[in-house]
Amino acid sequence: MDQAEEPYSKEASDFRSKTMRFSETIMPHILNMYASHATPHDFEIYAQDATFEDPLMTAIGIKQIKSAFYSLPKVFKESRMVEYSVQEHEVSPGKHEITIDNKQYYKFLGKDVDMISLIKLYIENGKVIRHEDWWDKKPPRSRETEKIRMLGRVMEAMRRGAMLATHAMMGFGKDPEQKN
Repeated sequence: MDQAEEPYSKEASDFRSKTMRFSETIMPHILNMYASHATPHDFEIYAQDATFEDPLMTAIGIKQIKSAFYSLPKVFKESRMVEYSVQEHEVSPGKHEITIDNKQYYKFLGKDVDMISLIKLYIENGKVIRHEDWWDKKPPRSRETEKIRMLGRVMEAMRRGAMLATHAMMGFGKDPEQKN
C-alpha cells in the first residue's frame, strides 16, 4: 500500500510545485500593473490575443491591455493591491485558472478609495489568455448577466468604446519611455 501512495504523493507534490512556481512568477507582474508601475516586461505574461475585462472596459489583445494598465497613473494619484490571496486550479493539462481575492486602494481626486475585487486569470500553455477583474466580486454586466439582454449588450458596447478611447489616448499600446 505504501508503494501505491508514493507515486500519488509525488504527483500531487509536483503539481503543487508547478502551480506555486507559476503563481510566484505571475504575481509580481500583476502587482506592478495594479500599482501603476507596469513595464513592458510585465505584459510578457499575456498571450498576444489575450483579453482583459472589468466593469469599465474590455481590451482585446496585448496592446489594448497595455493601454488599460498604462492609463492607471494618468487617472489615479496612487493605486495598489493592499491585500490578496491566491488560489490556483488546473482545469485540464496545460490550462489553469488563478483567482486573486483582493482589496485594491486608489487615490482619486484627493479621496481614498478601497475596492474589493476578484481577479480571474485563465492560463493556457503558460500565458494568460483572459484576465477578468470583478469589482465587488461580481462579473461585469453583460448579456449573460442581465435580465434584459439588450441592456447587457449596451454595457458591453460601452466598455468597448471606453477601451477604444483609452487605447487612442495612450498611443495604441505604445510602451512609455523608461526612466533610468
